[in-house]
This record gives sequence, structure tokens and C-alpha cells, in this order.
Amino acid sequence: MSNMIQPAIRLIAMLIFLGYMMIWVMMPTNTFWLHWLPRIHSATDSTFLGQQGGNILVYTAPILLIATLGCIYLHLENKPSYHPSNQRSNIHLMGLLERPVIVRGPLGIVTWKELLFLSMFIGLLVWSTSAYIHAMFATITTQSASKMKVKVWEVKLDSMALMLGLVGNICLAFLFFPVTRGSPLLRLIGLTSESSIKYHIWVGHVTMVLFTAHGLCYTLFWAKTHQISQMLKWEKIGISNVAGEVGLLTGLGIWLTSVPYIRRNVFELFYYTHHLYILFVVFFILHVGFSYCWITLPGFFLFLINRMLRFLQSHQKVRLVSARVLPCRALELNFSKTPGVNYNPTSSIFVNVPKISKLQWHPFTITSSSNLEPEKLSVVIKCEGNWSQKLYEELSLPSTNHLQVSVEGPYGPATTHFHKYETLVMFSGGSGITPFISIIRELVHMANDPNSTNKTPQVILVPAFKTSLDLGILDLLLPVTGTSHDISRLRLKIQAYVTQESGPPKPATENQQAYRTVWFKPSTLDAPISAILGRNSWLSLGMIIVWFSVTSLTVVAVVTQFYIYPNDRNTNMIYSYTVRSVLNMLIICMSIAITVIIAFLWNKKRNSAEMRQIRVTDGPTPLTSPGMSSWYYSADRELESLPYKSFAGCITVHCGERPDFKKILMEIGGSNIGVLASGPKKMRQDVAAICSSGISKNFRFESISFSW
Repeated sequence: MSNMIQPAIRLIAMLIFLGYMMIWVMMPTNTFWLHWLPRIHSATDSTFLGQQGGNILVYTAPILLIATLGCIYLHLENKPSYHPSNQRSNIHLMGLLERPVIVRGPLGIVTWKELLFLSMFIGLLVWSTSAYIHAMFATITTQSASKMKVKVWEVKLDSMALMLGLVGNICLAFLFFPVTRGSPLLRLIGLTSESSIKYHIWVGHVTMVLFTAHGLCYTLFWAKTHQISQMLKWEKIGISNVAGEVGLLTGLGIWLTSVPYIRRNVFELFYYTHHLYILFVVFFILHVGFSYCWITLPGFFLFLINRMLRFLQSHQKVRLVSARVLPCRALELNFSKTPGVNYNPTSSIFVNVPKISKLQWHPFTITSSSNLEPEKLSVVIKCEGNWSQKLYEELSLPSTNHLQVSVEGPYGPATTHFHKYETLVMFSGGSGITPFISIIRELVHMANDPNSTNKTPQVILVPAFKTSLDLGILDLLLPVTGTSHDISRLRLKIQAYVTQESGPPKPATENQQAYRTVWFKPSTLDAPISAILGRNSWLSLGMIIVWFSVTSLTVVAVVTQFYIYPNDRNTNMIYSYTVRSVLNMLIICMSIAITVIIAFLWNKKRNSAEMRQIRVTDGPTPLTSPGMSSWYYSADRELESLPYKSFAGCITVHCGERPDFKKILMEIGGSNIGVLASGPKKMRQDVAAICSSGISKNFRFESISFSW
């Protein structure tokens, strides 16, 4: 049944999206303002929704409806019974859409699918700019300028300033989509917030360039026409200039502190100033009025819903079961989770350790498999900054027997298709190996699953490390407690490269002598990681969007129709745009908060029974003497060396050289080869250039990157 419903949902969502884009295309034209919108307002004016309801119907409802359809689609896709028969035939089409078309550029690696949406967005901006200029300049004449007691070029400057603001609104409407973690809109087109964060960055640049030019043009116009006092006016009806100036200054503060140098070297400054987005949006609404904001706010509504869910989840303390501390300055954290938390390989979570920093949240790739380890969730952390260095030192202390941790997530792709390939080649550099650990663990499960109809591919892992000590990360390919699965069923070859050492690698036993595993004592305040919205999280999110849309938007329309408009007509007091905007913002925020909290508490009650089934002590209880204060163990146990021993026969180490990507790929036969690259930017670009060069049509490339 779901095989029939899902294509229908995709078709309906695509038709709604095309209709929504048509609204954007027609908006700069007189046809839209003189014919289309008045007819919509006249149709809704006779109802209890009024003209405000018409604005909501045209500007906001399409995006929220697509998001709801996306939630239903993803819910059906996650059902275990869903096995579309045409999925294998779609691999070739997906491979074409995912093939890199731009390898080295300001946006990094861009696929044909991304280029399609990028071209649509750029085309919309170009069309809107030209249409606005044509419509505005057509009415500017010498006579009209003389009536305004200004020059023609000054009138055109005024029109240009307005045009820049209107086009900037288009960018603002798309700004929050890429940073909405777990967004159904991104999942619907096969993107994640991690992979699309680069578009948030560039859309933000374009938005601030347009808004800055908008403000400068108006300032120049007022200065030339001796109206500089306009900068201090906060009109009761119409545009509020002061609000716009405050919003612009706030946006400039966010923009200037997000340049790469500050973002990478003074991350805290970038992180904290980015929270000024709340003031930026509030003063933007006060600047233009809430009625016009309906077209720019749908993405922000979805972002607020997601942000509220993240806020509720982040205030829960999770159960940290154990940690593996490696001598190569890496560690693995193992959390307890409920079986209802399912995720796909290459997913990630955000981790907060209050003892290190109460405010800092850091993303890490999940290395566990929800199928192989139904009650565990693991992440690997490489010491590459102050935060991770302090965490490594804390876990290295013998006195550490408990650590308070909070998490957000998991977030990741809705589906993965790496198991559909004949051969899977994975290139990694440094800590870029972490997403491949989750893939290998998932394939180990699939290779041993008697119910699986998929033949697991041959896997070739090509990791590159700086020193032989880093080879210890390969010990994390399997869980800390080992696995009962037959690992030999996975056809795995590992070609490891040590780039900064020319001698032979140290024996595995020598590297393992300093390994430590910490088993943490349980706390009654900690709980397993659970799905914030329960097992049917996508369906619950869809219900939240629907309930929020119906209640808040209806309340806004009714208050406007039956309270604000009657007072405007029947009394001398006219509600200012500021009062209306503040009232509408309060209604929207309260509606989101109440809806999300009710859904959260309802699902928390449902999850409580499942959580009680999780054992309080998830790891083996160490045999310590009463006088020992630490649950610290030497890692030279047989269990600790299980991963390395299990894969020892398939590991080849090359010292003093770097992998020849082209040679490795050309030696692989087959008609359907998946190529994954994770690690430094240059490495990913080199692999992408080979796959897109046309030397073989059998390569299906995918870049995995969590750095921005």
C-alpha cells in the first residue's frame, strides 16, 4: 500500500511546490497585485479568516502543507514493511543526480541535484530583480520627479532601494530551511542540514549584501533630498525606519562575526552572536509589518518548532555507559538508548558536557548501528580543539566514574543506499573515518540478517592517518562489547596509509597496551537516549505542524478580523503596525511552545514504560576491590582486542605514502560502484574530480562532510 501512497505524496508535494514558486515568480508583476491577490482577498474576506486569511493561504500554507506531506512520506519510508521493488532500478538515476558537476568552487562539491535547485534560486533572484526594476522605472518620468521635487536619478535611487529590500526578502524566506535539523523538507529531497549548511552560509551572505545595500541606498536618498530625519521615524502605520535600522545593525553583527577566520578561531563569539537572529527577525517584522511577513516566515516557523524540540531534549541528562580512551588522542563514548531510537549510518548527534562547558554543543558522527546495537549509541571524538582536549583529559583521570552529558539528535539521512552497490569504496582522512564505522557495523548486521533480501557489497576501506599510532582507531570498527555476528560474512578489505612515517608500523599489541576502558557508575538522574517524539517521530512532527498551523494561524486571522479591524473602523484609535506585529508574534510563539510541549510530554509518558525496561546498569560490572574509586580497566583483555583480531587478516598498511585514488578506483571492476569520501576538503575534491571526469560511468560518488 505504501508503494502506491509514497509516489502520490511526492507528486502532490511537487505540484504544491511548483504552485508556490509560481507565486514567487508572479509577485514582482502588476498582474499579481492588481488581479490575483485582490481576488484571493475577496474570496476570504467574506469568511471568518478575512484578508489575513488570504495572506496565510497564499504565502504560508503551501510550505507547511509540503512539510506535513514530507512527514507522512518519511513515516511510511521508515516502516519495516516498506521494500519498494523499484529501488534497485532507481540507483542509476540517483547516481546521475548525485554525480558531482562542480568540484572546486566557493560552494565546494556540488551535484547535479544541488545545481538544479541552486539554478532555480538564482533564476528567481535574477527574474525578481529585473521585474521589479522594469515595473518601478516604467512610472518614473521627469514630470513625476518634478512633482516630488527631486531629480529623476534620485527617484530611481529610491526605487532601487525598495527593490533591494524586496529581493532580500526572498533570500530571507529561504535562509532558515538549511539549518532546521531533521527538516522534512530537506529529507524529502535527499538532503540533510549538515550537508546543506553551506547554502545557509551563502544565502546569508546574499541576504546581508542586499539588506545592507537597501539601507545604504535609502540613507543616501534621504541625505540627498534633505530628509535625513526619516532615519529617526517609527511610523504608526506603514514602514518603521528605526526598526529596520536596528534589525540591519543586528544582522551586520551576526554577519561580521561569521567570517571563516572568526568562526574557526573564536567559535564562541560566532556562536553567541548568532543567537541575535531572534532580534533580527523581530525587528524585521516590526519594520515591514506582520501582514507582509507571511511570505518570509514559513521556514522560520519550522525552525522554531525544531528549536523548541531541541531545547526540551537538551535539558535531559543521558546515561553514559562507558568510554574507550585511545593513546592516539581519540575516545569513544557509549550511551544507553531505548530500542525505539532508530537512525541511519552517517547520522550525527550534538553533545554537551557541562563539566567542560555548559554552553558549548559539538556535533559528532554516530559510529554505532541501531540494528547491530539496539540499546547502545556510540560516537568517536578526536582531540582537535580545546573542548575535546579537556574531555580527553577528564576521561583519562582514574577518579572519573561518572560524567553528566546531554545530547541533541540523532540527525541524519532519511535513507541510505550504500548497500545497493556491488562494491563500496570508502576513502577517509584522519577523523573522517568515523562515518564509515557506522556503515561497516550496519553491513555486518545486514550480512548476518536472515530476513535481509539484499546482498551486501564488497567493502574497500582506504583510511589515511598521519602516524601509526592513529591506526588504533581501527579497533573501533566493532562495539566495545564485541558482537555475536559472524564478521567473516562481510567482504571487507582495509588499505590503511600512514603518511608521515616511513618505517614499518608498530605491532597491534604494542599499540594496544595503553588502551583504557571506563565503565561509568549509573545515576538515577540519567536516562537512556530516547526519541523526542516517540517511535513514530515523523508522524508526530507532522501532527505538530498541522495543529500549530490550524490553531495559531486561525487565531491570528480571527483576532485581526473580529478585534483589530472593528476597532479600526468604529473608534478613533487605530492599532499601529507595531502593536499588531507584537500581538501576532506572541500568538505564534505561544502556539508553538504549547503544541510542542504537549507533544513532548505525551510522548515522554509513552516512553517511560520502555525506559523502565532498560537495565539500570548497561555495561558489565567490573570486579573491583572495595577500596578502588575508579572503574578503570586495562585494555589488554581479549575482548578489547577483538576488533583488531577480527579484521587483522584483511588489513594492509602502507607507510610513507599517500593513497593513489585513481589507481585504486581503476583496479576495481563492476558496473555499480559506490564511492564515498570523508575527511579533508582537498581529499574529497580529488576523489570527486576522478568520479566526475568521465573515465568510468560506474562510479556513484558521495561526499560526507561535517565541517563548515
